[in-house]
Amino acid sequence: MIRVAVLDENRCRPKRCSRICYRFCPQVRSRVEAIRFENETPIVVEALCVGCGICIKKCPFNALSIVNLPDELKEECSHRFGPNTFKLFRLPTPSSGIVLGLLGQNGTGKTTVLNILSGEIKPNLGNFKNPPNWSLLTRHYRGSTLQGYFQRLSTKKLRVVHKPQFINKISRQVSGKVGELLKEIDERGKLSSIADQLQLYTIWDRSLNILSGGELQRVAIAATICREADVYLFDEPSSFLDVKQRLQAARAIRSLKKDEKTVILAEHDLAILDYLSDQICVFYGIPGVYGIVSHVHGVRVGINIYLQGFIPDENIRFRKEPIIFHEKPPLVVLAASEKLLTWYEMKKSYGEFKLTVNPGEAKQGEVVGILGSNGVGKTTFIKLLAGIEKPDKGITHPLPELTVSYKPQYISAEYKGTVEELLKDIAKDDYTSSWHQREILQPLNVDPILDHEVTKLSGGELQRVAIAACLSRKANLYLLDEPSAYLGVEERLSMGRAIRWIVDTRDATAFVVEHDVVAQDFIADRLMIFTGEPGIHGVVNPPTNLRDGMNSFLKEMETTFRRDPVTKRPRVNKEGSKLDRHQKNIGEYYYVA
Repeated sequence: MIRVAVLDENRCRPKRCSRICYRFCPQVRSRVEAIRFENETPIVVEALCVGCGICIKKCPFNALSIVNLPDELKEECSHRFGPNTFKLFRLPTPSSGIVLGLLGQNGTGKTTVLNILSGEIKPNLGNFKNPPNWSLLTRHYRGSTLQGYFQRLSTKKLRVVHKPQFINKISRQVSGKVGELLKEIDERGKLSSIADQLQLYTIWDRSLNILSGGELQRVAIAATICREADVYLFDEPSSFLDVKQRLQAARAIRSLKKDEKTVILAEHDLAILDYLSDQICVFYGIPGVYGIVSHVHGVRVGINIYLQGFIPDENIRFRKEPIIFHEKPPLVVLAASEKLLTWYEMKKSYGEFKLTVNPGEAKQGEVVGILGSNGVGKTTFIKLLAGIEKPDKGITHPLPELTVSYKPQYISAEYKGTVEELLKDIAKDDYTSSWHQREILQPLNVDPILDHEVTKLSGGELQRVAIAACLSRKANLYLLDEPSAYLGVEERLSMGRAIRWIVDTRDATAFVVEHDVVAQDFIADRLMIFTGEPGIHGVVNPPTNLRDGMNSFLKEMETTFRRDPVTKRPRVNKEGSKLDRHQKNIGEYYYVA
């Protein structure tokens, strides 16, 4: 067995605990010293560690993780950043003319792999003290596609273009108008068609620094596709995009395949990943501790392997229970439920944009999903329900005693303190209860970051904390605007379960704005479909059942879905396929008997 030891330096407090991990280590008592201290920071010597787990149990801050792995993985270590840091095993195999999707939890190495394949990180094969040169590196991968890949990369004969995960950094590094910037980098002569496909002409003359997240994402995708390269890497290309824009972006990215380009992407939206990819590599392990890259599988088989949590060709189970979807719309009887919220016709204007809200109602114990294009008023409607915005005409509801808990679309980490202090302030006495731990903190995986400073959280961590904070408040009405942003597949589904439990337990109602159709299918009891022209006018339609809502929405998207026969997950039909034509003819765009 080999041992992977990881220390979370954000948690470690050696002065406050008097070096408990050192004092209780049996190897230290035997003068072998499997734990030593450098600059007041403990270092676990993995070769000497016996994996007894005493230091993990004794550490009052949960700063240590020690994992035993099979010996055969020792020779497959690809990269490590330093002592007791994240360890990556294996690398995916790039192939020209193939779109390869990377699927796995946050923190298991997908972005690290993309950085390695782009040349931003040189893999050290686990030897961070004396990293190998390119000659040794290519020799290590001899006989595989990666040998030629790294040879060409080291001699700068391989051109790679990389769209990063965090697109907000782009506007800090580059300035200018969208059209001028894209014209400068249009090396393939594809700008006209790509700009039309991604609807960029509406923002053509805008400066980069005033673009929204979705607009910036489309510009970043267009800039990547228009560059001339051998390899194209995309890290979470669907973030901030609505369903229509995701499909348009997917078609634009997939067009690179026609020119025999190598395309690799990391994505959490299962429907888009399925639509985009030809092959899948599954990433598994313990987030932040180690990650292992599976062998390549076909797209359908690869996604099903991930959902089932078992890799047959490696005989590895990495999840205790499979993720299961509904085969048809969930049959939830809400007719007898009391009305919690009624709204009447409302109108709201922002400059040139006008929103018209049709009358509707929501009942206790239901989750209402909200679908629609960006810029047609979804966030405005949520703010009207929350009382943050007042309508120009009409009223929201006649219940003054209604309490509201709201999670905004864009989250700012302004709280000065730890995650635990924040949640204690919000949940009050409920924070110490077993149900709060079991139904909110554990499903949202907030436990590991309770003692982290809120201002130092990553995007995914901040999102999980914001959802936990929203659900920790005692309220009648929960409003969550795009809660799946930055979350992985499992985190999205766990988030859905947490919302469902809170709504059922408190006889409350939740409105969830969400662009991930798979997540919406998992969460919602009914749907509200927003229509209109982005940035000009929006129309809010009253809640309807899932079948009618999905059919109405997907008909406008001109897209059909089918169900996977094994996992029952929704899959996008290829445009013009036999099943796509059949479902459009019978008017069933989503649920097919």
